[in-house]
Amino acid sequence: MPTEERRTRATHSGQALTYAAIGASQADDLMYYPPKGFKPFQARARLGSGDERFQSAAEAILTWGIQRGSGMTVQNIELPVSSDTDYVGLVYDSSGLPISPRQPDEGHVYTEDGTPHVSPGVTAELVVHVFGVRFTAPVRVVSVTTDAHRVGFAYGTLPGHPEIGEESFMVEQHDDGAVWLVIRSFSRPSTWYYWLGTPFVRWQQRKATRQYLRALLPARTA
Repeated sequence: MPTEERRTRATHSGQALTYAAIGASQADDLMYYPPKGFKPFQARARLGSGDERFQSAAEAILTWGIQRGSGMTVQNIELPVSSDTDYVGLVYDSSGLPISPRQPDEGHVYTEDGTPHVSPGVTAELVVHVFGVRFTAPVRVVSVTTDAHRVGFAYGTLPGHPEIGEESFMVEQHDDGAVWLVIRSFSRPSTWYYWLGTPFVRWQQRKATRQYLRALLPARTA
């Protein structure tokens, strides 16, 4: 499926996230105590080993590579508007616990084609086609991690998304040099008709996760 990225006038910058537990996808006990009413999920895959593998996967993560590589279209990527009311994420310590609000960052990083790197407060629309039906899922980045051996981000859902909740994508390099991708989320259907289709929604979520994991395999990013 071809993908494209384009930047237009912001359409989601003034919208609030559709859930309250911002940052909970990074909680150590997410799988045991998810936010009330939400279903937790976690998947892991070994991507290889070594610094080069880690750096390649980390760069892909921070440029929407995992979404694009899974066949999604990433469109309407918008930087946050600097104001006191904009949510630009949290600062986390080495154990993943939030310690303070992140300050707005004016120094954004771009790829060669002008696409902004993932950063707190950025909004985007993820587009996927399922059985010929087009679904658009607006999201906002709520946290970004760029530690020496752990890189990734989490985004939360905005109005219009088929689900309500949060999903995080982390690349980790362990002490033995092994590089792992970890995907964690908590979610529930956003409307009554998505509730009726819960089995299908869960099937699509599992399918998307498999595509995410394959997107960062060495054959895809080498």
